[in-house]
Amino acid sequence: MGDPLKRKDYEALLEPMEEELVAMARWVAATGARIVVLFEGRDTAGKGGAIAAVAERLNPRQCRTVALASPSEREKGQWYFQRYVEHLPTRGEIALFDRSWYNRAGVEKVMGFATAFEVKQFLDHVPRFEKLLVDDGILLFKYWLTCDQEKQEERLAERLEDPLKRWKLSPIDLAARQKYEAYTKAREEMLEATHTRHAPWTLVDFNDQRLGRLTLIRDLLDRLPDTHIDPPPLELKPLDHAPLDEKFDKLKPIKPFRID
Repeated sequence: MGDPLKRKDYEALLEPMEEELVAMARWVAATGARIVVLFEGRDTAGKGGAIAAVAERLNPRQCRTVALASPSEREKGQWYFQRYVEHLPTRGEIALFDRSWYNRAGVEKVMGFATAFEVKQFLDHVPRFEKLLVDDGILLFKYWLTCDQEKQEERLAERLEDPLKRWKLSPIDLAARQKYEAYTKAREEMLEATHTRHAPWTLVDFNDQRLGRLTLIRDLLDRLPDTHIDPPPLELKPLDHAPLDEKFDKLKPIKPFRID
């Protein structure tokens, strides 16, 4: 593998795609389309960064990130898909799932949080569940972000040492280090059961996370219909007076941050 993509090159390549993503969101709003994108993969693969790259320039009221915590006791007693259904988009919305219902076929299976019967039942049911979504008009995209164990180890160590990334590290992540092959086997079983014509999987190499983001975004944009819609005309007319300064009565701004 070549040298990692440099930040300045990445940003230069990302910028025109960001314009396309903004146009895509405008198309979604105008047509009432509903888009669901699932981001799955190993710990440290780069799901959060990929989601941020997609969503950064979009209206957060239109484009939502869904990152659910572990199910509550009440949710454990529900139909498995129930807690995910409430986060599906309505007309004109985009939902980006930072992990999804596929938790059952991955971490829950490998770490023993689900029984073999529950996993089998999930793999049997999920193609039908996704067929219902697609038949109802949802545009569903499923991405699996891949990375070698060497890269995973580097990123785990970085999280441990970096106070700004330490929150990303959990005891489950550390325990999962020893189960790399088990996750590979679980992924292949999942793909065998759920890579369907109506809801196919797309695997993206994220050993170089910047290159992976560009690859994923380009693929997503290319698989959408023509989304070109001109923005509505707006005119910024001149003010009929000189610009005004802020005035304060009851409270005043706090002192500016001191730069020594």
